Amino acid sequence: MTRLLLLAAALLLALAPPAGAQPPAGKKKGETARARAQAGRHGPPYAGRADAMAFADEVAARRGLDPRWVRRMVGQARDLALVRKLVQPPPVSQPKNWDAYRGRFLVPARIAAGVRFWQEHRATLERAEREFGVPAEIIVGILGVETIYGQQMGDFRIVDALATLAFDFPADHPRAAERSRYFRGELEQFLAFHHAEHTSPLAPRGSYAGAWGMPQFMPGSLARWGVDYDGDGKVDLAGSADDVIGSVANYFKGYGWNPGMPVSYPVRFDPAKLDLDGLLAPDILPTFSAQRMQEMGVILEGPALEHTGPRSSSCRTAATRPPTSPARRTST
Repeated sequence: MTRLLLLAAALLLALAPPAGAQPPAGKKKGETARARAQAGRHGPPYAGRADAMAFADEVAARRGLDPRWVRRMVGQARDLALVRKLVQPPPVSQPKNWDAYRGRFLVPARIAAGVRFWQEHRATLERAEREFGVPAEIIVGILGVETIYGQQMGDFRIVDALATLAFDFPADHPRAAERSRYFRGELEQFLAFHHAEHTSPLAPRGSYAGAWGMPQFMPGSLARWGVDYDGDGKVDLAGSADDVIGSVANYFKGYGWNPGMPVSYPVRFDPAKLDLDGLLAPDILPTFSAQRMQEMGVILEGPALEHTGPRSSSCRTAATRPPTSPARRTST
């Protein structure tokens, strides 16, 4: 029972990435079975695109890679119209409902799968906790949220998804230029990784945004935080549970995980001063000092007042409950 409770709590905590992190790109609402079935429907290969071939030459020169190999790999990538559709911002609709969102994750099947994973990999999880300081329940919770322990790792060929978003990111997207640059960088990291590993970048499949493996790491995260935790000489986030556990723990440590520090504190609100919209505007990003939070109507007490870092107020249900309720939590 204790393990079940820890896993349930961890699944909730895993819905928010560490402060400052670029969260791994997982499934998006709308990426349904029908949508995934269309993942193989593609446009012409990028071999005929001058901009894509120029990019391949730049990557080869910058990374010291075989230019013919890079051209061949980029040239075999294909434009996916579905990816361009899925990357668009969702339409504005009714306010998000935290209870409904939570209900998608705290289901018996996912929790049971997490317990099995925890039991099967207990020794590796304990090793990672000793070496990185990240509790087993946090690592297990992340993997449950991202892919249900490898059951849903994505059906898009990653090279296609990354190339589409690198060269044909929707021009009407509000962050088109920024995101196109980002995905060009991710495509470069993806190619460099497979060149170094002597593996084919044409094989891996993942999310519509190019995230890969059980923890849904983007190529940049794989390059930066990936760990060969089983000692076989390669980092495999799709087939090696040891590598997955070590890499997730390393990711958290790299983003400043502080062992033993609470991730949230209970707070109360002052209805006369409460600026709920302002508090929720940054979402999960730690933004506020203790003084600023108190000016906005949050009553901090004890450990919540003593915390030295920035804070966030990420409780989405707060807007639907009376502001005098004491059952709120502020994240560190």
